[in-house]
Amino acid sequence: MTTLTPLTLLTRWLLVLMLLAGSSMTDARRPAAVSTAIVPTTAIVPTRACDALKTIDLTAVGGAGSSVTTAAEGTGAQPGTMCVVEGVIAPAIRFRVELPLRGWTERYLQTGCGGLCGNLRITVGAADGCPIAAAGGFVLASTDMGHEGMDSAWAKDPRKRADFAYRGVHLTAVAAKALIRTFYGRDARYAYFSGCSDGGREALVEAQRFPDDFDGIVAGAPAMAFTVQNSMFHGWQAHANTDAGGKPILLAGRLPILHAAVLAACDAGDGLADGIVATPSTCRFDPVSTVCRAGQSTDTCLTRDEATVARRFYEGPRDAKTGVRLTQGGPQYGSELQWAGVYVPQGAKQPILSNMIVSGAMGPLISPDGTPATAADLIFNRATFEKLATHHTFYDATSPDLTGFQRHGGKLILYHGWADPHISPLNTIAYHDAVRRQMGARVADGFERLYLLPGMSHCSGGEGPSALDLLTPVIDWVEHDRAPDMIATRTAAQTRSGSPIGDRSGGMTGSNGRANVGRPAGMMPAVLAGPKRTRPIYPYPYVAAYSGKGDPNDAVNWSRGGAVPVAIPVWAGSWYFRPYAGEARLD
Repeated sequence: MTTLTPLTLLTRWLLVLMLLAGSSMTDARRPAAVSTAIVPTTAIVPTRACDALKTIDLTAVGGAGSSVTTAAEGTGAQPGTMCVVEGVIAPAIRFRVELPLRGWTERYLQTGCGGLCGNLRITVGAADGCPIAAAGGFVLASTDMGHEGMDSAWAKDPRKRADFAYRGVHLTAVAAKALIRTFYGRDARYAYFSGCSDGGREALVEAQRFPDDFDGIVAGAPAMAFTVQNSMFHGWQAHANTDAGGKPILLAGRLPILHAAVLAACDAGDGLADGIVATPSTCRFDPVSTVCRAGQSTDTCLTRDEATVARRFYEGPRDAKTGVRLTQGGPQYGSELQWAGVYVPQGAKQPILSNMIVSGAMGPLISPDGTPATAADLIFNRATFEKLATHHTFYDATSPDLTGFQRHGGKLILYHGWADPHISPLNTIAYHDAVRRQMGARVADGFERLYLLPGMSHCSGGEGPSALDLLTPVIDWVEHDRAPDMIATRTAAQTRSGSPIGDRSGGMTGSNGRANVGRPAGMMPAVLAGPKRTRPIYPYPYVAAYSGKGDPNDAVNWSRGGAVPVAIPVWAGSWYFRPYAGEARLD
């Protein structure tokens, strides 16, 4: 790869600025590009050779056995030549840091991983068109959270459980900052974190437990209620779609019928019938309306059993005696096509992924006594919920007390797709509401925003525009104190499987929509991308409104509409969203 000279870098920055200036908000309706935030601080060059980092002492970071294992020039997740460093923090937290040889802008970006992690890679997400990333201006880092592989056998070790819960992400940040200081002879001026799914949980763990680690955080579809998500939520979805003989009831080929019925009932609720349910919380739909009438062909309707499954998906589990909800919410109206391959298999002989998620996360991770468990072992009542809450403050990241992060000057952007099949967006809305209650609305407005994306699946993909850049706005907010308002989105490039390009393995998606747990072959949803769209997204609770004129697929014809707040139901875990100190840490 060609090494960029200072003149080439300057030319690139000028071109980026010129391009962005040409698309800035000369028309008040058009999404504005953030320009000043991308201007680099002084481009920094290393003060020592890359291989000299092999000798850096990390025992002060993670104790005896912590070291750099490799340090060599190479390529990474950004353009340009990097000093690629890999190492281990005792006992087994692997990390990777990529330090630009040219053009570093004094910014550090750490990315999260998904599922149960177990792999070491860096993927910069929610940064579509981010000029700093495009020019290779970040030092990047990530971690495997202290174990390798997709199973949870490692969780028998209490130290590794702590590494996954919170320690791996924090100590990777400490180690990366030490490497930056050694390599460039100075500290990073700004530190950022971006992650989705479990990466979103990791992001909130940092804001709550280690508020001084990062200045700006982007948390997508956060699996913040980890102990509920990987037990009651996915357990119920698997249970709801399994008959007495252990076979799935609702199959993926039937989902278009259900989805079409939902669109017919709710698509035009925002004033435009465009194939996307923009405000699922206002949708009034009963799956029983899809049940075949006498003489009607099942090609155009569902059986009563299939409709019952759909209703149970939407409603989620309840305690049979008290009626108390056991999860915060199920998948939302408009998400039906995204259920394929998660709790709705393609064929009757294929497994339900939700079963695999539960069996992988229960046992030594969530089960209070450490015994293995499957979805079939779960009893959906209040007593089971309380038992599974044993490790709530250890793994979960639901505390709304962000006083330390706010005092540090930190800025937090949350985002979630309305069509997410893995994690209900109601979780993220509930957390946003809890932060505002805890911190006060005025204070919260000064450092936190939530964006909800109509039609977006888990972290990326789906029928709605899902390619977006939240990294540049959080940088602008941190460095120039300009709070973000409208965010521009566009239709993401898709493969014919419906999966974002670059993610061909499916399964439990992780940081930035990348898969982490392999999905059985043939379980990818056969959904093609819709029309090419650009669409503005406004901070929750505001929604975008079509002007009624011009191409509805062009963001220029949209503006901010009214507020559509979502009422979060009372559930067995409502107390999760209160301040807590967390369990004793091992670090």
